[in-house]
Amino acid sequence: MTLASRAAAAGLSVLAGVAVRDLMQREHTLLRNFPLVGHARYLLESIGPELRQYLVAGNNEERPFTRDQRRWVYASSKRENNYFGFGTDNDLEYTAGYPVIKHRTFGRAVPASHVEAGQDVALPCAKVMGAARGRALAFRPGSVVNISAMSFGSLSGPAVEALNRGAALAGCLHNTGEGGVSRYHRHGGELVYQIGTAYFGCRDEHGRFDLTRLKDLVAGAPVRALEIKLSQGAKPGLGGVLPAAKVSAEIAAARGVPEGVDCISPSRHAEFSDADSLLDWVELLAAETGLPVGIKSAVGDMEFWEELTGLMADTGRGVDFVTVDGGEGGTGAAPLIFTDSVSLPFQLGFARVHSRFARAGLADDVVFIGAGKLGLPDNAVVAFALGCDMVNVGREAMLAIGCIQAQKCHADTCPTGVATQNAWLVRGLDPALKSTRAANYIGTLRRDLLKVAEACGVEHPGLIDTDSVEVLTGRTASRPLREIYDYEPGWGLPSPADRAAIAEIMTGEAPEGGTAPPSPTAVG
Repeated sequence: MTLASRAAAAGLSVLAGVAVRDLMQREHTLLRNFPLVGHARYLLESIGPELRQYLVAGNNEERPFTRDQRRWVYASSKRENNYFGFGTDNDLEYTAGYPVIKHRTFGRAVPASHVEAGQDVALPCAKVMGAARGRALAFRPGSVVNISAMSFGSLSGPAVEALNRGAALAGCLHNTGEGGVSRYHRHGGELVYQIGTAYFGCRDEHGRFDLTRLKDLVAGAPVRALEIKLSQGAKPGLGGVLPAAKVSAEIAAARGVPEGVDCISPSRHAEFSDADSLLDWVELLAAETGLPVGIKSAVGDMEFWEELTGLMADTGRGVDFVTVDGGEGGTGAAPLIFTDSVSLPFQLGFARVHSRFARAGLADDVVFIGAGKLGLPDNAVVAFALGCDMVNVGREAMLAIGCIQAQKCHADTCPTGVATQNAWLVRGLDPALKSTRAANYIGTLRRDLLKVAEACGVEHPGLIDTDSVEVLTGRTASRPLREIYDYEPGWGLPSPADRAAIAEIMTGEAPEGGTAPPSPTAVG
């Protein structure tokens, strides 16, 4: 028998064995009824996302980010041509809910609007965080675009390092996420330290909050503000579990937990149980550290926000910033029911929260931060019009450092090494290169926001108001954003003093407490 004949016989024997196994097994009806052939169905199912992503789906069909949106982020991060030709392929006439930004023929005197393609833009926050309550370390954030909360553990070490280096290059803030401060967070980027329900990084050996450890951590890291995480858009009201197999020595050290043991985040905080005790804790943290202290939350029942604003107005205690996370956000893994149906989408949730603060006369005292697909210029402009002072970017920043939207974040098999602890997959991510791409993306987003602000006749995106955006309600009708969310005139804008200060800064002066960020190096 020839070699080819023996190979053919062996192949047929293998196929016969598979067919017999298919006929005998009881787990899969399809394979029992259609031996051998049935495997083709499972193969196509396994590569279905890739087939749709690269061959089948149109430019605007995929979710959570369309091909056009991903292309814009990728091109921006590499400082390539991120323009689109031959007009929009969005169906403007028939898309209810589509926002339209209203440019002005004449506006206030603004700087020259032509910004070169590779030129970075200093775009500081219109408010000074912590100033309203006299925090010792109040400051004006140097960037209206900052990196959202994504923990080391959820992201790989090199991914966190790339984002932190990128934050340093772009002059923006980097939120640690609830997983503590690791060595990957210490590459020059200034931090917002997030305190979650498990108090990772500031807990004692029994898992309770430890103020002394918090103060030691703040003293030894470039932390500019503290954020108390109440909930997040991906899974509000849920805790989390990092399986023991993923709790490496580095992750254990950052979180202050035992190595190789399941790392559990409770669903609620133990240090407070209502809005009143929350404000007591906020004031304690601010007094002990001198830092501005804020909260992060998705939006559901409004009773909490009513109670919070009422107490702030009556007692003088209060948060320095509020981060509102939309239900469409989600860098973390979560049950499908939570990702799809729990918590309000960003615009609706943020508008309700901001309205509560505005009616209580508190909006000028709080820095409002938005999150939930706001790393795209059109979404960000609507957020600023509604009253955001800054936006946090999460998945868009992941795309900038190499994420391809494989949607394997929950499986520890991220093919680009961004959202995995698999050593083989992580090795492919170069933090030095990817940091520059993160900075390029942030700089480009700021540049585009400035261009849109100038088109609206103002000096800064924080000065865009709700009358500058209309929302289509059908083919022949639209309504101003102010009417849709029942805003009163002036809501969503900084105070007159802050407006004057930011207008003066944008005409050439450096932001308070700092200088304009350096321009990131372009990388092809």
